[in-house]
Amino acid sequence: MILHLEFWPTVAFGVVMASWFAFAVVFLVFLRKKPPSAPDSKRERTSIVGIALQGAGYAVVWAVHRQPFTPIAPMGKLFEIAVALATMVLAIGSVWFISAAVRTLGKQWSLAARVLEGHNLITTGPYDVVRNPIYAGMFGMLLATGLAISHWIGLVIAVIVFAIGTVVRVRSEEKLLREAFGVEFEAYARKVPAVVPLLF
Repeated sequence: MILHLEFWPTVAFGVVMASWFAFAVVFLVFLRKKPPSAPDSKRERTSIVGIALQGAGYAVVWAVHRQPFTPIAPMGKLFEIAVALATMVLAIGSVWFISAAVRTLGKQWSLAARVLEGHNLITTGPYDVVRNPIYAGMFGMLLATGLAISHWIGLVIAVIVFAIGTVVRVRSEEKLLREAFGVEFEAYARKVPAVVPLLF
């Protein structure tokens, strides 16, 4: 089969793949340099369900793909360029946002929901934009990947599954933060959106 390569979708694909590489490097470097964390004060096991659903969303966006290096849907050339540029900005911006969030969290970052002894409520840097900037960046990577490689139906399904997983994780993690920080967290939550400004 001969692939019909479209310039802008091909460039967007390359940038998204490079962004995934950078995404992996961010976590590998952080895990290598991460100092030993304090003992857990409390864990929220429900967040594991959210992690599984987010992973399923990523699986769908990668598995339900379209013909490589083509636009996600038939569109005019200007719109195709605009979508490709938006895809690239979304991918690069998402990795940068995740990286900034991981650096800001430092030793408090973990995969599953937990509160450490001596845990601080982080509200600076990307945490001044949204309460869960890592999930916001992960959602951005999901969208960018879908725009670069997925069939539009796959992207819609992936967004729904990932969104459910994110809601589960946010609720389980913020339950711990409410218990740990009470009024301080409530004031922060009223001021700063959870993941996506104006939506959630």
